[in-house]
This record gives sequence, structure tokens and C-alpha cells, in this order.
Amino acid sequence: MTLSLCMIVKNEAPNLSRCLQSVVDIVDEQIILDTGSTDETIAIAQSFAAQIYKYDWQDDFAAARNYGLQYVQSDWVLVLDADEILVPGIIPQLQRVMQEPNTLAVTLLRQEVGAQQSPYSLLCRLFRRHPQMVFKRPYHEVIDESVLAIQAQDPHWQVAYLPEVAIEHLGYQRDAIATRNKHQRARRIMAAALAQDPTDAYLCSKLGALYGEMGEVEEGLVLLEQGLRLKPTEAAIVYELHYHLGHTYGRLGQVQSALQHYQQAVSQDLPDCLKIGAYNNWANLLKQLGHLDQACQLYKHLIACQPDLAMGYYNLGLTLREKGDLGGAISAYQQALEKQPDYADAYQNLGVAFFKQGNLQASQQAFVQAIDLHLQHNNVAEADRLQQGMADLGLPL
Repeated sequence: MTLSLCMIVKNEAPNLSRCLQSVVDIVDEQIILDTGSTDETIAIAQSFAAQIYKYDWQDDFAAARNYGLQYVQSDWVLVLDADEILVPGIIPQLQRVMQEPNTLAVTLLRQEVGAQQSPYSLLCRLFRRHPQMVFKRPYHEVIDESVLAIQAQDPHWQVAYLPEVAIEHLGYQRDAIATRNKHQRARRIMAAALAQDPTDAYLCSKLGALYGEMGEVEEGLVLLEQGLRLKPTEAAIVYELHYHLGHTYGRLGQVQSALQHYQQAVSQDLPDCLKIGAYNNWANLLKQLGHLDQACQLYKHLIACQPDLAMGYYNLGLTLREKGDLGGAISAYQQALEKQPDYADAYQNLGVAFFKQGNLQASQQAFVQAIDLHLQHNNVAEADRLQQGMADLGLPL
């Protein structure tokens, strides 16, 4: 089976080389649609012998994806963005699954590098070239509707799922200006699409969540509740609606409503790694309410789902300290730091726990490390506050 990479790019010089290098050993051709780059993007693509086509941007990602598909000559299509890479270890599995004669598409697990709340997502980004396979929705574009339509006509087609991380996404590490511009574009495109089809629960979820991120909480709540009233059947959409409703009600101080939505979110039939945000937020609310044993159980479940997630150990440490278990808290903070050595807050709370335990030397060392990391992260105010706190406690810098 042959495989084509299909991409949309614009001014992606900082990312493109890493992305293309990650697929060089598996793809037979690279189709790159450029929507107006003014940096070195095209030169980088040419250095990988990519086929480059110009495209006038129309505020519609599905239209752009579909335009690129017309140039694909291979049996299969892999879709990536420039800020994504294909994980090397997944390549043998991709090669095997493409050989299966009844497989139409493959759902891949993507790791959202730098995202604490929702570090994983599922995406159908690998699929067989088929004349009826097209993307739908101008933003958060998907092929799901095409897959269902093809299966309805020919039921032998199947969708495979690979449970290991296949794609790493670095988009969460962009700067604040890029994030703000991306939000404004997403809002414009999704609002127009939802106006045309107000029965799209998926768009209600995505746009409602975006309003919340932009501080327009009430507007977001209206859309999320609208999406839930539409009664979507897809577990992933139902999860997102309940998750974002839980987050929104929590921000509004309506804790019981938030708890109910988080419980509904985690009850969805999805891999637990996709529900980390709901488990964590549910536990945080229980901790705030003083239900410390229940919060600890959820944090431990979170750690079992994702053993490398430093946040889980850190939050467990905070809860154990509130329970008076300083030894357990110290162990949890230390495990968080093993997973994320630059975790300033973990060092800071480790210092507090050591101080309460009477281990002044270890406390002083942890506080100094926390101050250094706060300064490295340009959090000068917190570093100054911590230095003053050490002085008040009589600990030397």
C-alpha cells in the first residue's frame, strides 16, 4: 500500500522540517497546499521533494483539505499539520493496518504536548483514498460523516483504532499573540458555520468552549447547553459538552452543577486517557468541598490512567497535605518532579511540607529551587513573594 502525506501550510518555517522529517520513512509522496507563505516554508518543503500547490484561503479548512486530496495518487492518505509529528514507534503499526483489506480509516491517538487538562485526543487522520471521502465543517474539519456514508453503502468497511500515541501536537506551546489570533479566526469561522446549521452539537461544543476560553462565559454556557439539548449520540461529543459545562459551571461558582457534569463526562464510553481533564477537575472540586478521601481516590485513578502526568501527583500531594499526611505529600511532590523537573509549584509546596515536618535544610533547598524556576519562567512576582516568605520563616536564601 502506498501512502501520501497531505498538508495545509502558511508561514510554518519553524515547524515544517521537523514534521516532514517524521514521515520521510513511510510516505511515498507529500502533497502540500500553501495558502500564502512569505517565509522559508516553500523552500523547506522543496528540500523534502514535496509537491507544492498554491491555494487562495477561503476561511474553510474542509474546502482546503478537499482541494489537496485531488492531487493524491497513493492508496492511503495521512493528514498532518505543520506543528504535528508522526511518532516513530507507530510506523510499523500504520504499515500493518494499511494492509488490512477491509479497513477504510484509522483513528489515531494524538498527544497534546503542553496541555495539562486534555493531553490526548482522538482523530481520524489516516484513511483510504476513496472518491466519496471528503472533509466536512469549515473549522475542526473531519471525515467522520463521509466514513459513515460509505459504510452505509458498503458495510464491509471498518474503522480501525490504534491505542498508542501516533501524533504529537505542539500547537499548545504557541505564544499569546498567536493564540489570540487563532481564537479570533476560529470564532469567526465556527460562528458562521453554526448560523447555517444550528443543529450541529459538535460545533456547539467547540464554539461554546472557545467562548469560555475567551472569557465570554455566559455566551459559552448557552451554546454548550444548546448542544446537550440536541442529544448527540457520539460519546466524544457528549463527553466534551459535559466536560466544558462542568468547567463553565465551576467558573460561575455553581459547584453542584459542575460536579454533575463531570460525573456525566467520565461515564462516557471512551478510553480513560481522554477523560483526564474531567477526572482532574472533578477531584479539584471535591478537594475544595473538603471531600479529601474522594479527591485522593480520583487523583490516584488519574495517575493510573497517565503515570507520566506530573499534575496528578502534584494535586495528590496538595490533598494529602490537607489531610495531614506530610510524608505522603512529600512523596507525591517528589514523584511530580521526577516527571517534570521544572515544576516550580511542586518545589514550592515540597518546601512547605518539609518545613512543617521540621526538616529546615530540605525546606530551604526546595524553596531556592522554586525561586530559580519561577525566575526562569519570568514569574518574578511569585519569586519575590517566596523570597519574602523565606525571610519571614528565618530561612537563608
